Amino acid sequence: MQILKRIDSYTLTNFLKLFSVTFFICLFVFLMQFLWKYVDDMVGKGLGLSVLGEFFMYAGISLVPLALPMSIMLASLMSYGNMGEQLELMAMKSAGVSLFRIMRPLIIVISMVCIGAFFFSNYILPKSQTKMFTLLLSMRQKSPELEIPTGEFYKGISGYTLFVGSKDYKGQLLKNVIVYDFSEGFNNASVMLSDSGRLVMSSDKHFLIFTLFSGESFANLQQQQSYNSTDNKIPYRREMFSRKEIIIDFDANFTRFNESLLKNEQISKNVKELDHTIDSIKKEIKVMNTRQSGAYTPNQFLGRANNVPFKEIEDTHFNFNRYNTDSMFLALNLTEKKGAVNNALAEVKRVKGEMIFTSMEIKEKEMNVRRHAIEWHRKFALSFACLIFFFIGVPLGAIIRKGGFGTPVVISVLMFIMYYIIDNSGTKMAREGFWPVWRGMWFSSFVLLPIGIFLTYKAVSDSVIMNPDSYIQLIKNSGKLLRGYWRQGKALAVAKINELIKKKK
Repeated sequence: MQILKRIDSYTLTNFLKLFSVTFFICLFVFLMQFLWKYVDDMVGKGLGLSVLGEFFMYAGISLVPLALPMSIMLASLMSYGNMGEQLELMAMKSAGVSLFRIMRPLIIVISMVCIGAFFFSNYILPKSQTKMFTLLLSMRQKSPELEIPTGEFYKGISGYTLFVGSKDYKGQLLKNVIVYDFSEGFNNASVMLSDSGRLVMSSDKHFLIFTLFSGESFANLQQQQSYNSTDNKIPYRREMFSRKEIIIDFDANFTRFNESLLKNEQISKNVKELDHTIDSIKKEIKVMNTRQSGAYTPNQFLGRANNVPFKEIEDTHFNFNRYNTDSMFLALNLTEKKGAVNNALAEVKRVKGEMIFTSMEIKEKEMNVRRHAIEWHRKFALSFACLIFFFIGVPLGAIIRKGGFGTPVVISVLMFIMYYIIDNSGTKMAREGFWPVWRGMWFSSFVLLPIGIFLTYKAVSDSVIMNPDSYIQLIKNSGKLLRGYWRQGKALAVAKINELIKKKK
């Protein structure tokens, strides 16, 4: 019993040391990939270190469920690979301790990690994602810093394009300035040229004050063109100026959006809230389908009941089986027929428009249901993935018997890439409605779970599935067997030919 306790503490200590290292490494890698995706929204905005640090913190918290499965697989593969490489697993098995008994403390710990990952995804992750995406929206709306280059066109100011030939840094002057003003639209654009200019920010940082010196301007006045004019001449305005000021809207302050903007999004809800939202939207879809079918199904003739005559449509006391629609239509004169046809076409277009609008609204609500259902299943699927990757990493480490960061990292990356591709494919199929949501979100688990079971079985039975010498020996034995079959077949063929020759003689 004392030996087993030492084995448990030894394996648990080795795993936790490697897990603490690999988790932060994986989290850092995913964080760099995530920040590279949104680098354009952060660079050149003049954001403070506090804002960037806050964004990094929320992004790191949001990536924890993604980094957790890979770090578990990598840590388990490295820890058991080290024990296999140093023949420690062999010594434990020689003492009568099975691989499942060696794995028992880690199974308990990983099970607790899976439960903790679910509660993390259910309570902490929605808040961090809400804060992160709210901050990201605020960063996207932040105006860029004014760093106007020389010798090229600058489009950092909305509605304006600037060209600066050179700069006088002592006097803070811009020389050989060209300003293209598209704030009133392309057809009413204006161009200003000046020898020099100065661009400063207003005290409240809400406006840019652009002062131009010694120049001229040209403005297109197409909006004042007479519509009765028979020629294509367009009036314009040209003026010379010694000093001209342009005030441009340019909010350089960083304004945070309210987090309530994302309160109806699926990323900001836990399992209970997702269930409530899904049920509510499904009830709305059911009501809309019932209302639509109830409005159009009984009315077979464009809003009229079956066999209702044109002239007696207001009368409610008539025999429905007495009249025929075709005979009534043929009894009308030409003008009445045209009017009836036009009325029918207008009614058809109206009904078609209502049905298209209603169907589009229903599809949008169904898409919203799928988004919420995907988020609901993801909270469970990512937690279950931690357990699957553990049962892939431990047997692989016991089979390949290689520790360190070499082979385990390569295998872990390949396995995680396969998982990531399968998971994204299933999520896309579920989001587009080609598969049920549960199938798309659990598709990666359905694929990787048999692999984990197979590898665990091979590791328990001391398989040499990862030993290259066994495959070389298998190829040699197969070659010998094929050569034996070839010789045996050749001998039978020769004997058969000799027998035929004897019969002919």
